[in-house]
Amino acid sequence: MVMSSTDHEPMESARHAFESDTRRVSAHHSKIAPGEIAIGVIIGRASEYFDFFVYGIASVLVFPAVFFPFEKGLEGTLYAFVVFSFAFIARPVGSIAFMGIQRRFGREAKLTTALFLLGISTAGIAFLPGYASLGMTSIVLLSIFRVGQGVALGGSWDGLPSLLALNAPPNRRGWYAMLGQLGAPVGFIVASGLFAFLWSSLSAEDFLDWGWRYPFYVAFAINVVALFARLRLVATNEYALLLDERELEPTDVVEMVRSQGRNLVVGAFAALASYALFHLVTVFPLSWIRLYSTQSISEFLVVQMIGAGIAAVGIVASGRIADRIGRRRTLGTLAVLIAVFSGFAPTLLGGGRLGQDVFILLGFTLLGLSYGQAAGAVNSNFEAKYRYTAAALTSDLAWLIGAAFAPLVALGLSAHFGLAYVSVYLLSGAACTLAALRLNRPMEIRN
Repeated sequence: MVMSSTDHEPMESARHAFESDTRRVSAHHSKIAPGEIAIGVIIGRASEYFDFFVYGIASVLVFPAVFFPFEKGLEGTLYAFVVFSFAFIARPVGSIAFMGIQRRFGREAKLTTALFLLGISTAGIAFLPGYASLGMTSIVLLSIFRVGQGVALGGSWDGLPSLLALNAPPNRRGWYAMLGQLGAPVGFIVASGLFAFLWSSLSAEDFLDWGWRYPFYVAFAINVVALFARLRLVATNEYALLLDERELEPTDVVEMVRSQGRNLVVGAFAALASYALFHLVTVFPLSWIRLYSTQSISEFLVVQMIGAGIAAVGIVASGRIADRIGRRRTLGTLAVLIAVFSGFAPTLLGGGRLGQDVFILLGFTLLGLSYGQAAGAVNSNFEAKYRYTAAALTSDLAWLIGAAFAPLVALGLSAHFGLAYVSVYLLSGAACTLAALRLNRPMEIRN
């Protein structure tokens, strides 16, 4: 058939049809198995969590003596926890700033810059002289490096968790959602194992002089390896096509907040029970044992490692449970169980070694089951074009609200007013989760 030059509409229609067919062919050839995406997610999250826990454990065992020696044990630890929170405050700033870098220079440049900043900040802490050498300057530099870690962690968002959720089979979304969460227990076990070995093998002087720096060297090396592993995934044409097809690209933050603000808040609070529990079974109890218990630090770290192993099993089980009863019901049920657990927290923590160990093991069990489905709990509510940016900021806000100040608040209140305030903190997190899930009730959590 011959068309005249004036028949623009049929020609335009044909052109669009051809381009649509081409995109479908490209999508077919660029299809990547969810398992392959999961590898990238686990690698990235495990390296980040290892870095995360190395700093958290050092905030209890090292920083009060090295950077705050002018204060008593409790006050020095509280100061260390203040600096600990800086990364969570800076994280949303990093996400927003690096979204701009991605829009201008590309995904690979953004990820490389973010992980380079993370490596510099981690290495900077490893080589940082203490208060005895630099005085207040050491505290300022520690704070700057901690902020750098937070900015870098926000900037390292690569969209792979959202991509994994979108490409998971409809009846296995809970299973694939939990895979990235396995990075938390893996990172904790390795970090705790290193510190337990160093604490038990070195004298107190050697540990505080140079031994504590070794885990930070390891964290730097792992970040380098993780960088290249993740770049090999996100820099390929296949991943670029898949990310583009799923509209996983940064959008204007102001526009996103105006359009999706309610979903952003609901998403941050929907997982609050898990995030509140997160530091109350990892960093906070270690500080309580260090200050108020005669239990061996290295032995307690081993108990926490066992708990983290149980949490890993719980995370895997959460995938099966969520696919059977739904993610919303799973999160709601676990929030209720965390609320019940909060009532026993003071008795267990104050009940000597046996009670403390039971608190850790039960807490990690609940953490694994709940945290396994906490990531991106309501991401399916976001419009497609906003999902990439919204998913990053939802996670940042959940960490900021639920976890950033948990060790500081729990230790400060418990030390001055009693362990009952641990219950109040956990109970408030569970209540916020249940309220957010109720607000989200019209839409079943899927991704």
